[in-house]
Amino acid sequence: MAFHAEGVAAIVIFYLLILFVGIWAAWKNKNSGVEEGAGRSETIMVGGRDIGLFVGAFTMTATWVGGGYINGTAEYVYLPGHGLAWAQAPFGYAMSLVVGGLFFAKPMRSRGYVTMLDPFQQLYGKRMGGLLFIPALMGEIFWSAAILSALGATLSVIVDININMSVIISALIAIFYTLVGGVYSVAYTDVVQLFCIFAGLWISVPFALSNPAVSDIGVTAVKELYQDPWLGEIESSAKWMWADNFCLLMLGGIPWQVYFQRVLSASSATYAQVLSFLAAFGCLVMAVPSVLIGAIGASTDWNQTSYGPIPPMKKDQSEMILPIVLQHLCPPYVSFFGLGAVSAAVMSSADSSILSASSMFARNIYQLAFRQSASDSEIVWVMRITIFVFGVVATAMALLTGTVYGLWYLSSDLVYVIIFPQLLSVLFVRGTNTYGSVAGYIFGLILRIGGGEPYLKLPPFIYYPGWEVKEVVHHTTEEVEHLVLQKFPFKTMSMLASFLSNVAFSYLFKYLFESGTLSAKYDFLDAVVAKHSAEIMDRTTLVNRNIIGLNEMAPVRPRLSVTLASTFTRRETLTEEDESSPESPEHENK
Repeated sequence: MAFHAEGVAAIVIFYLLILFVGIWAAWKNKNSGVEEGAGRSETIMVGGRDIGLFVGAFTMTATWVGGGYINGTAEYVYLPGHGLAWAQAPFGYAMSLVVGGLFFAKPMRSRGYVTMLDPFQQLYGKRMGGLLFIPALMGEIFWSAAILSALGATLSVIVDININMSVIISALIAIFYTLVGGVYSVAYTDVVQLFCIFAGLWISVPFALSNPAVSDIGVTAVKELYQDPWLGEIESSAKWMWADNFCLLMLGGIPWQVYFQRVLSASSATYAQVLSFLAAFGCLVMAVPSVLIGAIGASTDWNQTSYGPIPPMKKDQSEMILPIVLQHLCPPYVSFFGLGAVSAAVMSSADSSILSASSMFARNIYQLAFRQSASDSEIVWVMRITIFVFGVVATAMALLTGTVYGLWYLSSDLVYVIIFPQLLSVLFVRGTNTYGSVAGYIFGLILRIGGGEPYLKLPPFIYYPGWEVKEVVHHTTEEVEHLVLQKFPFKTMSMLASFLSNVAFSYLFKYLFESGTLSAKYDFLDAVVAKHSAEIMDRTTLVNRNIIGLNEMAPVRPRLSVTLASTFTRRETLTEEDESSPESPEHENK
């Protein structure tokens, strides 16, 4: 493959543009939030909570529209036996944003949380918050690594440059402007990146469609020409597995810090809801060119192209169908625009995931669990260090680990199975406690891991109904693998079991302690006898927020510093509902 100086020049120009926008956003908003009394660390995490409608809609859309999104959608539309029917990401993530906007955005934003883990630590304590941090961190890091890995593979297809160097430079640029500007740099660069994705792919589509080697995609949608029709179908034996995967995307796409980072930086709870709905529409719109490119790949006679007579699926390159179409069906200068689009998609996801992971660590682990007396400048430096460390870890995994996609698939399942039911409980089920949270965590983890993970070659030790052995042939090596395929919706079943066990064990231990069946001395988690103690949050705040009732109050043993208590009882974190609540102290004094 020849060295393409024009392609390298296009990438350099694009990267410089992104770097300039990131630094400009940091400079423009350097004092934002300070006047309102927010610390510098909180400003880095959620800005001054003043992200407007235009920028907010773009950055919320960028929550999921990344390298994996556009590449994965094209891949599944192209894959024989799958097609558009199995390209669930656009509809699944769009529904995720709708459900998140309807039910989760308002309570999270109106209560003034800073990270997704705040409500868990408030109600379940710092230890449970630390446990829930593990799958959340895994999801963010592995997601960043997976999309950086995809970037390296894409660059290798279109431009003959060193893969490792291109991935490292891309990661360093994203890390640098995130270090400088935090959520503001992430948000403003998302505007540029999404525009590049949309323009780059749409410029490429007409050229690819008009290539002589491409047949009418309307015909190949329903008729077999070079491969199975690209519309695809859902066989009756696979309908439960399809539903399981769709629920994973729709509900499992909610409990991510990358999503709540945008929600919590919105200027109001209502704005957070509106941004979620706009982003859902944006996800569908941004998927259209990827769907068309996948359909073009399925409608192409590759023997007439520079790619060669063997189609990508028989070279085990189906996941690269988008850059392959750009490279071999479009003129060189057009493919470079598309390459910029893919690079934009990767960076728009990598920067926000790295910031999300560092925000949770700095606030929920370092500050609230270990250093309640830490100064604001200390937290800022912890964030900067962890942004760099997590960025380096994600980059190293992208370059050195061959199973990064498998790790991300498993970690995203754990977010769905463990964190979603916990979030559901902590926001909407009154009376759950740490004992139920631990039980739900354990049940969800065992049931999900027990089902195995083919991408990691992790064999199952729980064989759910309807399982079968699938033979997978690797065309390039002629290697044959036999994988256990679980057709039962065990992921959703594991999530429901986690939720129900959380509620059941919470009420069980509540009854055992309050009835005297178990002595108060055995309440070692201080979850029932010392209900919602000072380690968790101030009692008055809990009652005012209608999280617990007055009849649920029990004597509290204060143990922690005023700093931690004040973290959760700051005036500006009170909900909009609290200010007008009949039980609120402000209302009583009127």
